[in-house]
Amino acid sequence: MPGRLAVSVLAAAAVFPACLVYLLISFPYPPTPPAVHASLSTVSQAWSVYPEDFYPGGAYVSFPHGRVRYWLMGPENGNKVVVLIHGLSIPSIVWKNFAPSLASYGYRVLLYDLYGRGYSDAPQVTYDVSLYTTQLALLMQHVHWDNAHIVGLSMGGGIAAAFATQFPQLVNGKVSLIASAGVIEDTDISRTAKIMSSPLIQSVSSLPPFQYYMRRLANSSSLSQTTIDPIQEIVRLQSAHLPYFNAAVASSLRDGPVRGLEYSFTALSNSSIQVLLIHGTADKTVPYKYASKILTLVPRACLLTIDGAGHDIIVTHAMQVSDALVQFLSTKGHMHTLAHAHTSQSQCQPPPPIRNDGGQHVFV
Repeated sequence: MPGRLAVSVLAAAAVFPACLVYLLISFPYPPTPPAVHASLSTVSQAWSVYPEDFYPGGAYVSFPHGRVRYWLMGPENGNKVVVLIHGLSIPSIVWKNFAPSLASYGYRVLLYDLYGRGYSDAPQVTYDVSLYTTQLALLMQHVHWDNAHIVGLSMGGGIAAAFATQFPQLVNGKVSLIASAGVIEDTDISRTAKIMSSPLIQSVSSLPPFQYYMRRLANSSSLSQTTIDPIQEIVRLQSAHLPYFNAAVASSLRDGPVRGLEYSFTALSNSSIQVLLIHGTADKTVPYKYASKILTLVPRACLLTIDGAGHDIIVTHAMQVSDALVQFLSTKGHMHTLAHAHTSQSQCQPPPPIRNDGGQHVFV
């Protein structure tokens, strides 16, 4: 018995170095393109809520990471062009009360669904900042726009800030950030969201039995409702029927433009690009304190505070936000004043401040 053990040890000692050398010098397999998962174009239940032609001027374009759905609204010969970037989970349907208003002011508006949402494909990749900023750069090249005003909502605000610092030549001088993420601290991301976005949970949730359960749950929830909120319904349908939607959202939370972009905002502050921040005081998804945090990183920015507005600010206060945005985009030079309703406060720098009793910089 001791002899057999000795032989086994000697054999292992001889094989292990050979295996190690093989692993070190072996040539890798050739790279393969990432898998690309389907969009809402394959989910018939979504077509009555958020059809492909929800906005006029819709089209698809194919990029290396899959097809992208986009729309162009407003006058075709307009020289005032604006890009709208939606947030983490709701595709471009979120702009339904906002984009038409902006187009009515004469702006040519570009909307599109981010990868993994709506009618854009979901590549099986890491959903980091570069994925999103490159998607927009390629899309602007496709529609032959040399530059544009950039408007970002929630996670789209983080994308807009990063885009402006990575591709400043594509920004026409102004960036607007509505309820912007980008600098969210880990403590403000719920434990449930952290657990659900973990690679282990995502692997389990991608299994066919779990997908089947989610589809059953979504269908039963939809049937039990007497009135359906189209925006909430689209989120539910994406989660249940798009095989990579949950993974795209999870990766965006872990790796994407929701947090850790302080460097982008600082770089934005050091550029000549003007910035407008719009945030509601009742925002529980991206708390109002992050508007102040961004303002410390971009001291020259204008901050429009809308009292009582939540994270769905462009739905509940669409006209007020679009009016403020149009005034910001149409103002030449630094914005010294910002008209607003009695429910709002405007804080802009660097014009000379008018002090109120609370000591805040208010411009009326």
